Amino acid sequence: MRLDKAVSQVTDLSRADVKRAARQERITVNGVAVTDPSAKVRDADEVCLDGEVLGAAGPRYFMLNKPLGYVCATKDGEHPIVLDLLDEPNLQKLHIAGRLDIDTTGLVLITDDGQWSHRIASPRHQCAKTYYAHLAEPIADDAVEKFEKGIWLNNEKTRTKPARLEILYRNEVRITITEGRYHQVKRMFAALGNKVLELHRESIGEIQLDELLSEGDYRPLTPEEIASIG
Repeated sequence: MRLDKAVSQVTDLSRADVKRAARQERITVNGVAVTDPSAKVRDADEVCLDGEVLGAAGPRYFMLNKPLGYVCATKDGEHPIVLDLLDEPNLQKLHIAGRLDIDTTGLVLITDDGQWSHRIASPRHQCAKTYYAHLAEPIADDAVEKFEKGIWLNNEKTRTKPARLEILYRNEVRITITEGRYHQVKRMFAALGNKVLELHRESIGEIQLDELLSEGDYRPLTPEEIASIG
């Protein structure tokens, strides 16, 4: 990868800023100042800016434990956005893979890898998403069968795809869906005459929300977690 591209990916510097920094001999590769911004760097090279070692360039993948009140958007004039919770360079290049409503908590995946996030969002891949839901009313015993058959949602032309419903308590359930229609989980329970009071996403595919992450905290995904979205 070109030096200017590699440095701009892992810092807040633009390509033009990197070129200036290189001319000023502020960038070293393996301890040697490099003034040519088009010079090639390898993954194994140690690249430093002003003496500080930079992370490896390339796609970034994070999991976040989303708190209430945050919007899964890159910009919002009224509410804080989930990207505000990340202390990372080039936040404008990141996007949310699998959004949550402002009043839903739990697992959010954030990346700058468009193909990877497409595999999460695309209906063709049927990436399973599991939620804990606290309901206003006790859940009916036949709800499990209804969710398995698919639910007719208001103003929709087709049933939802089969979903797995596990009754944890009278008004507490775990639900797994493989599509992402607008407010889908809330609308599914509304179609049965119930209301979701609390919704928390526990997993996306094989990626489970890390129990060590407090609300608002995040961490990079492991190589195994990244590879599990296939």
